[in-house]
Amino acid sequence: MSGQNNTVYLSLGGNLGDPEASMAAALRILDADADTRVAAVSSLYRTPPWGKLDQPDFLNAAAGLSTRLSPRALLDLCLDAERRLKRVREERWGPRLIDIDILVFGDRIIQETGLEVPHPRMLERAFVLAPLAEIAPELAIREQSVLERLRSVDAAGIERLPSGRDWWLR
Repeated sequence: MSGQNNTVYLSLGGNLGDPEASMAAALRILDADADTRVAAVSSLYRTPPWGKLDQPDFLNAAAGLSTRLSPRALLDLCLDAERRLKRVREERWGPRLIDIDILVFGDRIIQETGLEVPHPRMLERAFVLAPLAEIAPELAIREQSVLERLRSVDAAGIERLPSGRDWWLR
């Protein structure tokens, strides 16, 4: 299962319980895997709900990883972290304790059941792009940088919190 190191970017979020603690625990689970290291983590962002509006604000963050896992093995690790943190998938875009999405896996384009990379809707979602732009502003996705993409979407209501980038290690 171990291959070359790939640079991967994830989006994390949640709006139930203590999302900061859930995201921190998820990052520590990923970092504890022998084939995966958390290399960069954004600040925390408070973001309004998207899709389904009658729910609490979310906390969101982005993380950069270095991993030797295959894309499917990394997805399984992320889903396992969600399960360990008691994630229940009840309704699309609904409230959740934790959500982890693989945004980019090296320069790969993947279209498999349950795994699409680059993430198909990331470029229209400011709650994904704002944290990602903090740690990878020049990352090119479909020939445009994350920062350029962020400037072209509605980022109203998104607030970068004064958490710093080490919040997940506390």
